[in-house]
Amino acid sequence: MTSKTLLTGPLLRYAGDPFRAPWQEVIGIDTDGAVLLQDGHIASLGTRAALIAAHPQAKHVRYSDSHLICPGFVDAHVHYPQTAIIASWGKRLIDWLNDYTFPEEMRLSDPTYAARIAARYLDLTLAHGTTTLASYCTIHPHSVDALFDAAATRGQRIVAGKTCMDRNAPEGLRDTAQSAYDDSKALIDRWHGRGRATYAITPRFSPTSTPEQLAALGALWRAYPDCLMQTHLSEQTDEIAWVEDLHPQARDYLDTYETQGLIGERAVFGHAIHLKPREIDRIAESGAALVHCPTSNTFIGSGLFDMAGLTRQAIPVGLATDTGGGSSFSMLRTMAAAYEIGQLRGTPLHAAQLIWLATAGSARSLHLQDRIGSLQPGNEADLTVLDLASTPAIAQRAAMAEDIWESLFATIMMGDDRAIADVWVGGQQWRKPN
Repeated sequence: MTSKTLLTGPLLRYAGDPFRAPWQEVIGIDTDGAVLLQDGHIASLGTRAALIAAHPQAKHVRYSDSHLICPGFVDAHVHYPQTAIIASWGKRLIDWLNDYTFPEEMRLSDPTYAARIAARYLDLTLAHGTTTLASYCTIHPHSVDALFDAAATRGQRIVAGKTCMDRNAPEGLRDTAQSAYDDSKALIDRWHGRGRATYAITPRFSPTSTPEQLAALGALWRAYPDCLMQTHLSEQTDEIAWVEDLHPQARDYLDTYETQGLIGERAVFGHAIHLKPREIDRIAESGAALVHCPTSNTFIGSGLFDMAGLTRQAIPVGLATDTGGGSSFSMLRTMAAAYEIGQLRGTPLHAAQLIWLATAGSARSLHLQDRIGSLQPGNEADLTVLDLASTPAIAQRAAMAEDIWESLFATIMMGDDRAIADVWVGGQQWRKPN
C-alpha cells in the first residue's frame, strides 16, 4: 500500500487568473480544507471531515486556523552563482556585473565550490518556502550539473541553463558561439526532462553575446523547442543605450533576440521595465512571458515594472527574487516589494494577486502550470504552509484583522523565513539541514 499524508487547515484555492477577472471570483481560502498527498502528487482536495473519513489510515498533519496551506513558491528568475554576494553595496547593473558578479562567477570554475554554492542556495530558498526556481548558472557546464544534482537530491523541480557569453566579460567567463551551442546541447541531452529538471537555453543578454552566438542559440532552440529560453530584457536605461550602440541596425532591444530566433511562446524575459510599444505588442503576439523582479529593480535602481499595463495585454507575468541583484531570498519579501512598486505606479496589488504571482503566475511563465503552482488533483505535491502569526508584530496585526486576507497581507509585508511553518517537496516534508 502506498503511503498517504493528509494535511488539514485553511487552504488556498485558485480557479483562474486574478489579473483577468476580479480576484474575489477566482481565488478563495477554504477555512475547513484538506489536501491528500500520495506518490509525490496531490491526490485529492476536500473538506477536513470528508477526507479524514475517506482516508482513515493516512498520516494526518493538522494545521491551525492561523496557518495557510499554499502552493510552494515558484521563483522564476534567479542567479544561484550570486548567492555569496547578495546585498553587496549600491551599484548600477553594469558596475554590479563587473565588480561583484563576474569575479564571483569565476570562482565557480571550481566544481567543488559550485556544488557548495548550489547546495547552500537551495537550502536557503527552501527555508523561505521556495520549492521551484529558474536559475542562470555560469558558463561552466559543471555549474549546471551542480544545481541539477543538488535539486535531484532534494526532489525539487528546477529550471536552469548554462549562461552563455562570448564578449564584454572577463576571459575566464567567455565561451564562443560554437562552444555555447555544444555545451548547451550536451546539457540538454543530459538533463532536460530527467526527473524534475527542465533546461533553459540561456544567453545572459545581448551585450555579452555576439549576434553569432545568439544565432547559434536560436538554432539550438529550434532543435529543442520544448526547452525554455531565458534572458534579460530592458532592465536599465544605460543598458538599453549600450544595446543600441552594439546593435545599431536593431529596431529595439527585443529585436536583437527576435532576429536570431530567440522569441516565442517558451521565451522568458527577466525585468522588461523600459519596453517600447512595438516590443510590448510583439511579446504579447508571441506568447512570451515576462518576470517581475521588484527587489532587484529597486536595489539596483532600475525602475518600476508596469504590472497593470502588461497584464492588460494578457502577457504572462511571473515573480522573482533575482538573487543576488535582488536583496532577499524570500518570495514574501518579493511580494511586498511588488506591492510597493504597484503603489508607486498607482496600481497596488491585493494579497490574492501577490500570492498568485508567486505561485501560479510564476509556474505559468515557466510553462509548468499543469504540474506546480496550484493545489489541484494531479499536480506535484509542492506546498508551503504559512504561519500567519509568526512574530509578535505580525500576530498583533493578525489579531486585529477583519478576515484572513488581512492576515495574509500582514505576513506578506512583514514576514520572513519564520513565517514558513512547513515545506513539502514532492510530497515529502522538508527539514532544514542541521
